[in-house]
Amino acid sequence: MARRRTGSVLSEDPDEARLQILEAAERTFERFGVGKTTMDDIAKEANISRPTVYRYFSDRDTLITALIEVRSRRMFAKARTYLRKRKTFGEQIVDGLIFLVDKGRKDPVVRLIVSPEHMDMATALVGSSGLAARLTEEMWGPVIDEARERGEVRPDRTNAEICQWIALVELILVGRMDFGSDADPEHRRMLTNFLVPGILTPEAASSFGA
Repeated sequence: MARRRTGSVLSEDPDEARLQILEAAERTFERFGVGKTTMDDIAKEANISRPTVYRYFSDRDTLITALIEVRSRRMFAKARTYLRKRKTFGEQIVDGLIFLVDKGRKDPVVRLIVSPEHMDMATALVGSSGLAARLTEEMWGPVIDEARERGEVRPDRTNAEICQWIALVELILVGRMDFGSDADPEHRRMLTNFLVPGILTPEAASSFGA
């Protein structure tokens, strides 16, 4: 497929310009795939020169990392709306994880940090920056804090520990859903029996059915 150039004009505002470049990157990733898209492709799509792209993003990995953040936050906004319908932290953690993993594994960019087959790339992209950990805490930190106020979270579990477990379980769920079904009740059973009891207080876990 031939690469094409659009008629977009880059904003003079640095933040807006970065978003425009990221939007161009999204379009090229969707057209050619993440692995095959070059910085030249992104520059052509944004109708700017390659050196201009590098003014805003030092390299391709930096650009991809920024795009992962943008797309993850879009997904988080939908997830928070979804979680508001759940009254207990047990319901939120189980239903929320299944929801986020299903959406994340289907996103070609977010999948870079939530799937086993991209582990090498994920390590190169976010290993030093801790992006995966930061995004997990960004999504779940406020939910955990609210659950603590309700007395549902074990006091000997820190937010960082809980988010680390969540990130590990996400990798497991991606593999299970890829080779099975996102609606498999076994996903919920696994989370209820093995993850929830390590996070919730015994009382909250018991009332949830864990």
